[in-house]
Amino acid sequence: MKRCMAKSRRRLVYPAVGVILAMSATWSDFAHADEGGVSYWLPGRFGSLAAAPTVPGWSMAEVYYHTSVSASGAAAAAREITIGRIPASVNVNVNLNLSAQGDLVFLNPTYTFASPVLGGQFAIGVTGLFGRSAADLSGTLTKSLGPVFITQTGSISDSITSVGDLYPQATLKWNAGAHNFMTYVTGDVPVGAYSPTRLANLGIGHGAIDGGGGYTYFNPETGHEFSAVAGFTYNFKNPDTRYQSGIDFHLDWGASQFLSKQFFVGLVGYAYQQVTDDFGQNPILGNFRSRVLGVGPQVGFLFPVGDMQGYLNLKGYGEFDAANRPSGWNTWLTFSLSPVAPTGTATPTRRIVTK
Repeated sequence: MKRCMAKSRRRLVYPAVGVILAMSATWSDFAHADEGGVSYWLPGRFGSLAAAPTVPGWSMAEVYYHTSVSASGAAAAAREITIGRIPASVNVNVNLNLSAQGDLVFLNPTYTFASPVLGGQFAIGVTGLFGRSAADLSGTLTKSLGPVFITQTGSISDSITSVGDLYPQATLKWNAGAHNFMTYVTGDVPVGAYSPTRLANLGIGHGAIDGGGGYTYFNPETGHEFSAVAGFTYNFKNPDTRYQSGIDFHLDWGASQFLSKQFFVGLVGYAYQQVTDDFGQNPILGNFRSRVLGVGPQVGFLFPVGDMQGYLNLKGYGEFDAANRPSGWNTWLTFSLSPVAPTGTATPTRRIVTK
């Protein structure tokens, strides 16, 4: 009976949690590193059970994402340079502060194939977003033109409500008992609201491709779980600004403890580090390599929705040790629907029963 319950729990957890945490997502142009302090990759998009196989068929994940970040120094100056307020040929001393907020909704339909591919489970999906971003930039610029110095003080505010870029993704996952492995490829299709002269955008203005791999340990008998996914982003040149961001490395992780078949608590975190220099940046910015770390709590709950399985998750990150990028905090509220695993054990998987 214990073995049957263990199998049932695995089927209950994997379909719902794996769908959303393997989803493709990114966010608005005010947010992170590289050109103007903005990156394609959204740290935290993978988490607990990311590499665990799911139930074949269609699934849908929806995420409400809120963030509040700020920056000063080079990260703030980069935004003013990007929107053309600081000419590249002028020597400038800057004392700037940037603050930004975002409220976004991500939609991620995914199809998981039943037939194995290279011995693993293959899935494809695409993520779109809609929402609002707002940013404020204030401070003082001191420009030097030979022996002449000009000081300017002021502020710029901008906001936008629109749609963002599209983010296709493909994953391939393998299971070996408590051990699960994954490889993935994703990228940015730059079709969202973007202008190089705007302070706030919902697109990044250039294409990108990202790939990597992950691992999940999950023991359904003890409820112990740990996942980590690492990857690299290659950024293409922005055709509007002729700027090309460097290559980025990212690591997302999650650890959880299932207190019942329906409920778990845990921690999440990420590390983000740009590993090569940007091309086309203003000389006052230097190589402009970015970095940030984040960590925070998470809680998840699984429940039946008709013939489907529902999943709710709330997680939050506080950021620290940032360089050349805005930092602050962000929260994710996730709801997903996925197929229920076929009944093949003594405990029906459609009826979730607590311990």
